[in-house]
Amino acid sequence: MSSQLQSLTVIMVLKTLSNHASDEVYLGQRTPNYTTDAIPLAASDAFNKRLTEIEGEILKMNTDKTLKNRVGIVNFPYNLLYLTGDVGISGKGIPNSISI
Repeated sequence: MSSQLQSLTVIMVLKTLSNHASDEVYLGQRTPNYTTDAIPLAASDAFNKRLTEIEGEILKMNTDKTLKNRVGIVNFPYNLLYLTGDVGISGKGIPNSISI
């Protein structure tokens, strides 16, 4: 069993690493001046399109009551792979850079 200090330290570190900043950059996002090369831009656009499709599939599955773990008292939707999240600990979005 860990001490109170150890437990609080772990909680604080996890909270800090789980927070999304207001200027968070999410997976697939890029700055306008990222590149002017057509090949990487096309690959990035295809990647973003697939991410959007995956998010749509997740949203669809979250509303399907026949799927396991989507029914019952809690009915907690899966949202970790949404494209973007909210500021703070939202449980949504994939940051472009993560700390583990």
